[in-house]
Amino acid sequence: MLRDEVLMLLMEREGYISGAEISKKLGVTRMAVSNAVKALKEDGYVIDAVTNRGYCLLSTPGRLTQGEVCAHLPEERRALVRCFDTIDSTNSYLKREAVQGAPHLFCAVANEQTAGRGRSGRSFTSAADCGVYLSLLLRPKCQPMEAATLTAHTAVAICRAIEQVSRAEAKIKWTNDVLLGERKICGILTELTLEGESAALDSVVIGIGVNANNRIADFPEELREKAGSIFSETGEKVDRARLAAAMIRELDAMYAAWEQDRFAYLEEYRSRCVTVGREVRVIRGDAVREAFAVEITDDFGLRVRYPDGNTETVNAGEVTIRGKDNRYL
Repeated sequence: MLRDEVLMLLMEREGYISGAEISKKLGVTRMAVSNAVKALKEDGYVIDAVTNRGYCLLSTPGRLTQGEVCAHLPEERRALVRCFDTIDSTNSYLKREAVQGAPHLFCAVANEQTAGRGRSGRSFTSAADCGVYLSLLLRPKCQPMEAATLTAHTAVAICRAIEQVSRAEAKIKWTNDVLLGERKICGILTELTLEGESAALDSVVIGIGVNANNRIADFPEELREKAGSIFSETGEKVDRARLAAAMIRELDAMYAAWEQDRFAYLEEYRSRCVTVGREVRVIRGDAVREAFAVEITDDFGLRVRYPDGNTETVNAGEVTIRGKDNRYL
């Protein structure tokens, strides 16, 4: 869309850029540029216009538009990013696109999800204008079991992205929840698709939902003791477009490292994991056992010790870990 292209040029330029230069760069008329600037102003972008100098972007409303997000990304990355104001689910969208042949590293970003999903089919609250809901399509050349470590690597990548745009110190609750303090601010859902005949890995879709500027009152009542956001925990509102771009950059870097080493982020994961050293509950269906979280194993499992002295390594998908007295941690 022309409006997004004009916005990217305005965001990239420090100071003024003339309408003639924009027109030449984009191959459109001066009138088309003027109309695009008018539309941006109507959407809340503050743009100064001075005769013989051109246009200067003074401030943005911080929206997850194609123009705002992609302005923070390298030009070569932008073609594989799609931004939506509202969508059912970024994971569902990418899974549909994958069937149609969408390429490796294709990415979807949404301002709101109407059918966001979490683990075990649970719904994921995805309110408009608060968070960043982002999914990444990967086509790794590996066995399905090898892809299991991608979720843990993703948790580290998202911690890094959050720390790029805020003063927050992000931690990880085993296996894939990102926390500030003891409140969950991010969930990760990884979905694999296998080829029908060979059962070879066809694609991986990793979905991430980050609570950025939510207030505690914005969450459903049943989540208010556990859920939080960057804003609720730091008092700092973040630019969601910058956060989305930082997530994309860190996910790209993570995948490049993971391709070379399936355990590239293991040590950083261990250093960020707050589950280790705590009393926890190991939940398998209706069975609940109290235990002590001992360590993260070399394959990202969690080794726990039970009161009788026996130890066990549990893996993601097998169990749920909760804090003592059924607290989140």
